[in-house]
This record gives sequence, C-alpha cells and structure tokens, in this order.
Amino acid sequence: MELTGESLIAAPRAAVWAALNDETVLARCIDGVESLTRSTGDDGTPRFDGKMNARVGPVRATFAGSVALTELDPPHRYVLVGEGKGGVAGFAKGQAEVVLDEEGDATRLRYAVTSSVGGKLAQLGSRLIEGAAKGYAATFFERFKAIVEGPVAVEEPVVEAAAPVETPAEAPAAGGIPPLVWGGALILGVLALLAWQLT
Repeated sequence: MELTGESLIAAPRAAVWAALNDETVLARCIDGVESLTRSTGDDGTPRFDGKMNARVGPVRATFAGSVALTELDPPHRYVLVGEGKGGVAGFAKGQAEVVLDEEGDATRLRYAVTSSVGGKLAQLGSRLIEGAAKGYAATFFERFKAIVEGPVAVEEPVVEAAAPVETPAEAPAAGGIPPLVWGGALILGVLALLAWQLT
C-alpha cells in the first residue's frame, strides 16, 4: 500500500525538524500510544521504539514496533524504516520519506509511505485499512500542528467571573483523552502511522 500527503505548518523548518525528532512531542501526537523512546541501534542508527493500542475495523490490538531514521539530511529530510507487530492481529512493515520545505515563515511537510501488512490486518481489505490510516494521519498532523505552531492569540471579551462550580473528584477531565494518548513515532507515530496508517 502507498500513502502520500502533506501538511503546511506555521513554524520554521528548524522547529518542525526538532519536533519530529522529539519523542515527547511525537507521543503527544499519536493516538493510542502507550510508550515511545528514542535509542540508537547496534549500527549507530537513531531509532524510536514504542507500543500503541490501535483499532482498524473489528481488529483491536496492542502493537509493538521500531522505526529507524535513515538517510538523514537535517533539517531537510529523512527516511523512516519500521515494523510493528500486534500478535495474532498481524504485522506491518514499511518506510516513509519525510521532506521539509520552507514556504516563507512556514514549513511544508511532505511524506510518502509504502507498507505491507500480514495476519488479520491483511484480511480486512485495502479500503478499510486506508481509511483507518488516513484517520490516524489526520489526527497526528492536527495534534502535531497544534503543538509546533503553539497557541493562537485571541482577544477574549471581558466578562464577570461566575461563581465556581463544584465537580465531583471522580468526574473525568474535559476533553476525555488522557494527555499521554493525545499529547504525551512521526517516527513511532510514523511507525504507528507507518504501521497503522501505512498498514
């Protein structure tokens, strides 16, 4: 399967590159991530290792995976090569080329991914897998842009403070998604995205 896309990020290329190489930022962007760590492979290649919970159609599994950063050309491009395994749910292997181009004060991030899947994932059909992949990619880039671009200054009207409202301690926080899940590999994210969007 092949997947391509791009996203315009209102931040300098150096800031986008730094965020793409920061496991804390990536973990905050990958839906369902349990862990994400940066390490160095035996051959000295930088890599991200992680674990995530994901669902594609009726298949739900915890995936463990690894993504190596190759063909590094900071802050212009790199190629991610990764694989993820989800037990009986199957596996995903793939690679993604990530290119950053300056556009004025912004950065255009382009990616091209190729992947293959096996196990139950392979039985789901390409449309279902591609739809899930696009959903994971959209969520990733929405969160990534929000983090890298930072908050937008908005003038707020002046209003009188309302009386505080008591909330039971057991009530879930607004937003409902734990910080580790929504904001915590593009690497594992790309593995996650590679393994999951790419699958």
